[in-house]
Amino acid sequence: MKQQTPLTITGGQLVLPDGMQSGGIRLVDGLIEQLGDVDAQSGDTVVDARGQLIAPGLVDFGVFAVDKPAFHFGGITRAAVMPDQSPPLDYPSRVKLVAQSGKPDFWVHPLAAATKGLAGQELSEIGLMKAAGARGVATGRSWIADSGTMLRLLQYAAMLDLVVVSHAEDAGLSGSAAATAGDMATRLGLPSAPAEAEALAVARDITLAEMAGARLHLRQVTTQASIDLVRGAKARGVSVTAGVTPAHFMLSDLATAEFRTFAKFSPPLRSEDDRQAVIAAIADGTIDVIASGHDPRGPEDKRLPFSDADPGMAGAETLLAMTLNLVRDGVIDLPRLIRLLAGNPAALLGVNAGALAVGQEADICLIDPDKPWIVDSAQMAATAGNTPFDRQPAQGRATAVFKGGVQVGL
Repeated sequence: MKQQTPLTITGGQLVLPDGMQSGGIRLVDGLIEQLGDVDAQSGDTVVDARGQLIAPGLVDFGVFAVDKPAFHFGGITRAAVMPDQSPPLDYPSRVKLVAQSGKPDFWVHPLAAATKGLAGQELSEIGLMKAAGARGVATGRSWIADSGTMLRLLQYAAMLDLVVVSHAEDAGLSGSAAATAGDMATRLGLPSAPAEAEALAVARDITLAEMAGARLHLRQVTTQASIDLVRGAKARGVSVTAGVTPAHFMLSDLATAEFRTFAKFSPPLRSEDDRQAVIAAIADGTIDVIASGHDPRGPEDKRLPFSDADPGMAGAETLLAMTLNLVRDGVIDLPRLIRLLAGNPAALLGVNAGALAVGQEADICLIDPDKPWIVDSAQMAATAGNTPFDRQPAQGRATAVFKGGVQVGL
């Protein structure tokens, strides 16, 4: 998508990496040319932000499907796509196809499959997939149980300067569990696994990443024990980052009452104590990324007994609104929100986006943080509306999105 004329956005509140500033932004040839006290020049297209937030387009890290209308609704201009596709992203030509799939109005950054067929055994041709456009390498929905394979993966990725994205959940303990072991799982009679399944996997992966000198991103860290491990590793200087989705800071396992399959996730919802630990970890910087985990599932996957239903949620449209709750609750401020939703994911991917700065790509989102709306699964733009926040009042949403300086539809 080529920007034909310069665009000047005026009268807004700029969400900068180091704070807030009243003013505007000028976008020329797909890049940010000027910030702050800007004046439109002759021939510019002018947009009045009317006091709204001017922020970088969000960068959604680790989605399973690309629904452009849903992403645009949520203010998302780029997404890192997990390798769990059909077929898996374990071959350079597949990576290249996905990397081109969203253009011109949405950028897709593939995460290459760590192992062939995502089977957790033989490493994929990661170097060739990087050349084809992969921005990272991921284990997919499952964990690599073989420590030797995981160490080789981390060593190889370190040589290529690619981040390794791990689903840290020990399958030997989690198996086919549908819930976290505890009172709620017992009351519902659901097959469950101990929360320690996550901590064991996190501990192993951090240890191997430290040995290999590799960059490790734990896609979802959802328990107090795991958070403590990440916090300790960061203190030692290990190159580890951690992510979470809004489900795990908004909901506890109480949301699975009445067998609500829209509240079935992987990893499953945790105890209230763990939920509070996640919020504290977002506040103190232990958690680096908040992502939607966008995984739309139709009735054939969700309208089943809880144990048989597939995990996942359609999260792109609610990502911004749910994370804004943390700002209203005083957990984080707006610049930190943008780092969690855009700056840090962009840094992991190594792309020139995710922050308002001169020379950055002109991916811009106008946000009304107070705009009220109702989450309605039947009206969602995603291919399926499996959201645990159905019928919930929400506050804050994107009102305009610009990709490369060109406005795209919401």
